[in-house]
Amino acid sequence: MPGNTDILHSMLIVSAAEPFAALVRNSLPGGKFTVTEYRKSAAAARRCILERFFDIVVINCPLPDEIGLDLAMDLAENSQAGILVVVPSEIYEEVLDYVTDQGILAIAKPAPRGRIGTAVRFLMAIQNKRFLLEQKVSAAKDKLEELRIVSRAKIVLVEKKHLTEEEAHRYIGRAAMNNGISRRRAAENILEDMED
Repeated sequence: MPGNTDILHSMLIVSAAEPFAALVRNSLPGGKFTVTEYRKSAAAARRCILERFFDIVVINCPLPDEIGLDLAMDLAENSQAGILVVVPSEIYEEVLDYVTDQGILAIAKPAPRGRIGTAVRFLMAIQNKRFLLEQKVSAAKDKLEELRIVSRAKIVLVEKKHLTEEEAHRYIGRAAMNNGISRRRAAENILEDMED
């Protein structure tokens, strides 16, 4: 998968049964996770989540202190984590109706061999897309801020040095090239010098 191979994930597994955590860990693709934590209860999971960010959370319902759906719903509302709940087959349909609109993935247990691994890979793909989208949004915000600063510097040059807009544009470009700095930094320097 081009572009997504370097994205590493962190996972929290919440399950009363330790063999479930081992099953999930064994189903994970190698080299894709920096951290895989395991907690036995919703309370312990909540404490762990306060200490660090996890981009994937797998919850094996029920938990000793709650079913686990409240934990999943809290995470869906307050984090960017991809969430998988594994629930008993007799309540699967009801749970699916309850969690799907919140963006929570649900599968019934006992799950066929490989189903949990496939679900985790699906969540990884979603998180990869989200991460790449956030990078693009951040780059666009930076570019927009640069344009705003350069435009402000042009206005100052037009008002104080009586340059045309084109002359102000070239002035900023020359200042950036002569000093080996970005156009944004050159514009910031102009604003600092002229607005004092």
